[in-house]
Amino acid sequence: MIYVILFIALVAFAVYAFTQNKKRPVKPFPEEWKPLLKENVLFYRNLSESEQQRFRERMMLFLSEVYIEAINTDLEELDKVLIAASSVIPVFGFKEWHYNNLSGIILYPDNFNNELVFETNGEKRIIAGLVGSGRFEKQMILSKKALYHGFENETDKGNTSVHEFVHLIDKMDGEADGVPERLLQQQYITPWLKLMHEEMEAINNNKSDIRAYGGTSEVEFLAVASEYFFERPALFKRKHPELYEMLEKCFQQNPAKKKSKK
Repeated sequence: MIYVILFIALVAFAVYAFTQNKKRPVKPFPEEWKPLLKENVLFYRNLSESEQQRFRERMMLFLSEVYIEAINTDLEELDKVLIAASSVIPVFGFKEWHYNNLSGIILYPDNFNNELVFETNGEKRIIAGLVGSGRFEKQMILSKKALYHGFENETDKGNTSVHEFVHLIDKMDGEADGVPERLLQQQYITPWLKLMHEEMEAINNNKSDIRAYGGTSEVEFLAVASEYFFERPALFKRKHPELYEMLEKCFQQNPAKKKSKK
């Protein structure tokens, strides 16, 4: 029964988000969100004051274009802050960005399985986030637990929500294939493919510190490497200078240059 209820809820939200996918007025950034953002998002803390202002404006633009719904959990202010921040981080190097392939985000309390069910136990409940397809096209599903973990641990190399937004960016040229053609200039595509396949081989031979999931496909390599690029930029640059340079060109950002501000 729980499968049916969840499925109906997901379909209903997908239809609602799709039909309501109109640009709403951009609201001012809530003052009470500023300490939440500063305390929880290292990327934001590392920005100058003027960049922080622009970052906040970009968050509110995103929230005016995308609906967020929580299922079996309360939708808290921090949820909105972290989701919106995740959307801005990978595209902050661009003057303007709209996720035209996203209309709604569904927040689950915990990880889920292939049937999109989270109220089960066992090894199959391992999915922390995904970008939907088919009847769930233009939808993203995130685990709240994974969302928080991605920002709580500032020394790891992962961030689930950033990972999923990179998938959306990859998909904007019509196909998720590990080559973000909307971002990467044509002359860099062949060098990127060469670097990617060499590093995937290293991952699969246990000769890389990039997370093993990045070795499963080109699509996942881009998302996993991008997580590392934004989460531990200085380490990524030191360990993988060529990959870092390529992602710097791709995202038009140099996060390793910024100093941590506590």
